[in-house]
Amino acid sequence: MSHSGRWTALAVAVLWLAVLASAAGAIWSRHRSRELFVELEQLNRQRDSLEVEWGQLQLEQSAWSTHAFVERVATTRLNMGTPDPERIRVVGP
Repeated sequence: MSHSGRWTALAVAVLWLAVLASAAGAIWSRHRSRELFVELEQLNRQRDSLEVEWGQLQLEQSAWSTHAFVERVATTRLNMGTPDPERIRVVGP
């Protein structure tokens, strides 16, 4: 085999390895892309679930902070009531 034939064979081998490496990189890149997409979809579902829970908690907080609810809890659980008018003392400057 001549000197130029060896260089040609070496160049073909190197180019062939480069093509194989490029194909392997493309396959790995596509696989990684799919993994990341699946993870993104899972995180989106988790975000949506947390947003629903947040909305429910806001509604619950709103219901608990209404005047009627606070008054009902004060009356039933704490046995509180409005004092008689003659027992009320107004303190002012």
